[in-house]
Amino acid sequence: MPIGIFGFPALWSPLFIVVLLFLTVLFFLITVKWRKDFSVSEPLTKRQTVLFLTAMAILYVVKGSPIDLMGHIMMTYHMIQMAILYLVVAPLLIKAIPWWVWKAIIELPVIRPIFSFGTRPLVALIFFNGLFSFYHIPLIFDFIKMSNTLHSLYTFMLFIFAIFMWWPLVNEQREGRSLHGLKKVGYIFADGILLTPACALIIFAATPLYATYSDASVWLKAMELCVPVETLAGLNLSGPELFSNMPVVEDQQLGGVIMKIIQEIVYGVVLAQVFFEWFRKENDQADEIIEAALANHDKPMS
Repeated sequence: MPIGIFGFPALWSPLFIVVLLFLTVLFFLITVKWRKDFSVSEPLTKRQTVLFLTAMAILYVVKGSPIDLMGHIMMTYHMIQMAILYLVVAPLLIKAIPWWVWKAIIELPVIRPIFSFGTRPLVALIFFNGLFSFYHIPLIFDFIKMSNTLHSLYTFMLFIFAIFMWWPLVNEQREGRSLHGLKKVGYIFADGILLTPACALIIFAATPLYATYSDASVWLKAMELCVPVETLAGLNLSGPELFSNMPVVEDQQLGGVIMKIIQEIVYGVVLAQVFFEWFRKENDQADEIIEAALANHDKPMS
């Protein structure tokens, strides 16, 4: 059955488009027109512009396009959403928003203690991966997906902790908490290990774990998160099997595998960047040491 039966609002989320357009306009007002109102600032770069627009486009694809609707029908799409939202969009936004804007946000009295605590490497790792794993416990998952408010709050909270988790790795602050060299490598490996149990639970389960993808009545209730109630009331739906030929268990397992694959790809790219930066710094320092040694050698003996 085609998903078009759910209607245009459920497929393309026009309200979400308005929200993203508002955020985009606000971003350019802050970084261009209102830049001089900040105590310190720099011109917005082309790289930051491209990264921000890319983040907004990806965010719409995973949360506003038909992929969001399919995420409520198939576990595979749900895991794709989770992986891209927390492992791709979060670091892109950290890189896209200029350091001086982040500085102004972080120094707000209400934000400072929360940010200072939340971005401690060990805290960030435990909280993000803990909340992610906790969310995918079947009883918790089904309970949260029964409430639009709970689902929205938990998704937002997970995204904030994804920002905290990525901060020590990719932030570009002139001063503040960040990791260097081997510490970054260790952090990436630890992050990958901590996310593995949640993926393993989903990949190796031999039976359906989540009622929101296997029980018709529970699934129909969960669909209210993205489809208007009056639209659902006018449809005669027996369950998610109407929109997919894939068995629930296989869909569930594929979702876990895709989540792990995306994680490995993203962490692999970040790891390659870390090694490249490390190698470049080592070369620069080696050149400086050689130049200093030659300068000392050429000094006349007193």
